Amino acid sequence: MSAKIVAIVGSYRENGIAERAVEAILEGARAQGAEARSFLLRQEHIEFCINCRTCTQKPGEARSRCAQQDGLEAILAAVEAADAVVLASPVNYYNATALFRRFLERLLGYVYWPWGQNGPKLRSKRLPRKAVLVASAGMPGFLIPFTTGAPRALRLAARMLGAKPVGNLWIGLIAGEPKAPLPAWARKRALRLGGKLAMTAAS
Repeated sequence: MSAKIVAIVGSYRENGIAERAVEAILEGARAQGAEARSFLLRQEHIEFCINCRTCTQKPGEARSRCAQQDGLEAILAAVEAADAVVLASPVNYYNATALFRRFLERLLGYVYWPWGQNGPKLRSKRLPRKAVLVASAGMPGFLIPFTTGAPRALRLAARMLGAKPVGNLWIGLIAGEPKAPLPAWARKRALRLGGKLAMTAAS
């Protein structure tokens, strides 16, 4: 059975490095027979979390729906029907973009946090999905995990969505020109990661 893969992209720029890297990952996955689709967060109607915690009060393993009526539910339903996710964000001010952080904060329904309890607890510890994480930055790529909070934000989103990371792609030194091309090495690795994701998610 073919794998189903959903990508969440927190980039502000159309056809930016992070977005093109994700497209290459999905291309590699489709080459292995996977069904794949993307959600570009800049095009989605997602409100800010208002921290009402309504979604955290009902016990149980199943995610509790947010009280706000916007596009989030369709995205999460697609993720929950998928075998794998690709989570991507450029690095802005040493962290994931505000677009991605807004999405991340709205994942609160995956935790149980009744009033009077000091902190939240994940509703489920199961990790039925696989994940690939992508970040791009002006700094050298190898520094992204050490000097920015973007990988942590991406990992946290994956955990909330019930996904275990099986690969990552940190692309650096992209600030040299307004429309920098996706480096050849990054495209090659992205295609390989997509193929690996499709195969591991389908197994």
